[in-house]
Amino acid sequence: MPVAAFLLPLALMGAAGERHFDLTEASTRQPYDAARGYGVEPAGGKEGFLFSVAAAEGNYRITVTFGDPRQNGVTTVKAESRRLMGEAVRTAAGETATRSFVVNVRDARLAPPPDNAPGGTAVRLKPGEQKSFTWDDKLTLEFLGAPAVRSVTIAPADVPTIYLVGDSTVTDQRAEPAASWGQMLPAFLAPDIAVANHAESGETMKSFITAHRLDKVLSRMRAGDWLLIQFGHNDQKRGWPQTYADPRFAYPAYLKAFIAEARARGATPVLVTSPERRTFDGHGRIESTLADYVAAVKRVAAEEKVPLIDLNAASVAIYQALGPERAPLAFNDGGKDRTHHNNYGAWLLARAVAEGMRGTALARHLAPGLSRFDPARPPAPEQVPIAPSLARSDARPAGN
Repeated sequence: MPVAAFLLPLALMGAAGERHFDLTEASTRQPYDAARGYGVEPAGGKEGFLFSVAAAEGNYRITVTFGDPRQNGVTTVKAESRRLMGEAVRTAAGETATRSFVVNVRDARLAPPPDNAPGGTAVRLKPGEQKSFTWDDKLTLEFLGAPAVRSVTIAPADVPTIYLVGDSTVTDQRAEPAASWGQMLPAFLAPDIAVANHAESGETMKSFITAHRLDKVLSRMRAGDWLLIQFGHNDQKRGWPQTYADPRFAYPAYLKAFIAEARARGATPVLVTSPERRTFDGHGRIESTLADYVAAVKRVAAEEKVPLIDLNAASVAIYQALGPERAPLAFNDGGKDRTHHNNYGAWLLARAVAEGMRGTALARHLAPGLSRFDPARPPAPEQVPIAPSLARSDARPAGN
């Protein structure tokens, strides 16, 4: 654990490592100080603020008390790199409300391999990852909208973890307007399970191994955890000769290797088919660009008796329900990007994944009272008002 984690004032420490922060106190809202171990990040303004606490990797239960004695609040909470934890918590002036959720924290370090053994000591991060909230030694919370926050309590949480591995359609996109389904998924889960999103833009099954990303996942995985596997968008690119995986032989073999590694650790693998690209034909139907890879995932799921979430079919249903004119409203870069989503589109796909979980043992971890979702009847954008994060970038996600 970083030294700073031991330097928190004793008044803030509770039982079993619990830490409490009164965000109405000006002293708590000072800029982040590594020696102190908590504080507010530089970005911020009327639209929100980010609060960080030094934390070793692991799962943490976060309890937030919302409310302001003088004014109404509408607070959206995100964690680390824009993982949606709570949507639009409303409080009237003088009213309080409490919400609890679990956040996974990690760093890039790996235990050094024994002498003369192959391996690495860290994940090979891309330049954009190296200073992100995903891989640092802090737990970062982002409060957005018209935030009204009184206090935050953080405590270690011994809960199962859902590990996500995949590409840019899954990852925690670090800046607006891009977003992916993996960072929206926590909002649909009960506070008895964590999501550790290890997916990254531009990744393939092969590169996920060579960059030590799979090593990192497996180093933390425990019996009772879950591994959701979704690749295909980049694996199918013949122009990437070092990572291309043909859908007949190599791609299924890699899927089976990931499945075997999860099972060896007592975790449950789940295969997820890749969401389709937004390409309409002249009849308003989505053209298939991933058919061979989707078929391979389904075949491996049947052969290995692995749960399957057919996000490809759900995405097609969503896009066709919205139609050629409105479907761009779910995509990045004002709809110019036909592969990557914005907050609305990522929310829809995450909602479809959560619905797919009803057919697995993960159903018991869905948020209490979560309504059914029909991809053929998606809500309109105005019905999914997700407050935008403070970080913005015009760059397209890698692998576009």
